Amino acid sequence: MATKIRLRRLGAKKAPFYRVVVADSRSPRDGRFIEEIGYYDPTTDPVTVKIEEEKAKEWMSKGAQCSDRVRAIFQLAKIL
Repeated sequence: MATKIRLRRLGAKKAPFYRVVVADSRSPRDGRFIEEIGYYDPTTDPVTVKIEEEKAKEWMSKGAQCSDRVRAIFQLAKIL
């Protein structure tokens, strides 16, 4: 099973709020996921990012691949 660390969109129209989740790569964007490891809110100033660093590193060590946006968020949070 190929796993990805990616964003799951929540929130209202034109007011997005994202959760960072670990999901099977075949599942849809807002579909089933394995574990939630944090959240990202781009609508606040400054941007709000909260990631459980231990869980993120654990999933990456197991072989989970980050999406491009999650990789940028991890660099912002100084995880990568």
